[in-house]
Amino acid sequence: MNLYGVRAIYLFEMARMWRTLMQSLASPILTTSLYFVVFGAAIGSRMGEIDGISYASFIVPGLLMLSLLGESISNASFGIYFPKFSGSIYELLSAPVSPIEIVVGYVGAAATKSVILGLLILATARLFVDYEIMHPVWMVTFLLLTATTFSLFGFVIGLWADDFQKLQIIPMMVIMPLTFLGGAFYSINMLPPFWQKVTLFNPVVYLVSGFRWSFYGVADVNVVVSVAMIFVFMLICLSAIWWIFKSGYRLKS
Repeated sequence: MNLYGVRAIYLFEMARMWRTLMQSLASPILTTSLYFVVFGAAIGSRMGEIDGISYASFIVPGLLMLSLLGESISNASFGIYFPKFSGSIYELLSAPVSPIEIVVGYVGAAATKSVILGLLILATARLFVDYEIMHPVWMVTFLLLTATTFSLFGFVIGLWADDFQKLQIIPMMVIMPLTFLGGAFYSINMLPPFWQKVTLFNPVVYLVSGFRWSFYGVADVNVVVSVAMIFVFMLICLSAIWWIFKSGYRLKS
C-alpha cells in the first residue's frame, strides 16, 4: 500500500476541517446543544422515565447518532465530490494510488472528523444532562463503526452526485427522517405492535439501539443484531464503491 499517498489525502482532508472549524465543529455542536436545551431541559423535565432512565439522559445517544450520521455523510461526500467538480479527480486517478488507498484516505479523514465531533458532543452533553456509559469499549466501537460505515456511504453519494444539490438530497430527504423515526427520541417499544414491526425495517434503529445499549445497558434490538446490521451496511457500501471504481460510473466520464 502507498502509505505516502494515503497520508497525503488524509492530511489534505483534515486540513480542510481546521480551516472551516465554524462549519465543521462549532455549528453541529451548537445545533445539538439546542436539542439538549429544548428536548432535554424543557420537554424532558415534564416527561417520565423510559426504561428507568430520565428522558434527558435517554436521548443523549440518539442525538449523538443524529449528528454523527449527518456529519459522516457530509464530510465524505463533499471530500470526494469537490475533486470531481474542480476536475482534479483526473490527477488523482492518474496518480500512483490505488482505489483502495483513495478510499482509505478520504473515508479515514471523514471518519476521524466525525469521531472528534462525537467526542466533543459527548463532552458538551455533560453540561446539560447527567449520563453514564456502562460499556465504554462498546461505545467507542459503535462510534468508530458508525462513523466509518456512514463515511463510506457518504463517499458513495459523492461519487454518484453530479451537482451540489444531489449531495443534500439523500442526507436531508432520507437519512434525517430515518434517524428521527429510528428511536432517537423514544423507544420503539412505546409504539403499537404493528409499527414496531414496520420500524425494524429502518436500519437506523439498529444503530441507535446498539449505541444506547453501550450507555445504559438497555436496547430495543439485540446488540448482536445491531452489530451485524452495521457490518451488512458496510459491506453494501464497499461493494458499491468497488463497482464504481471498476466501471468508472460518473468517475471517468
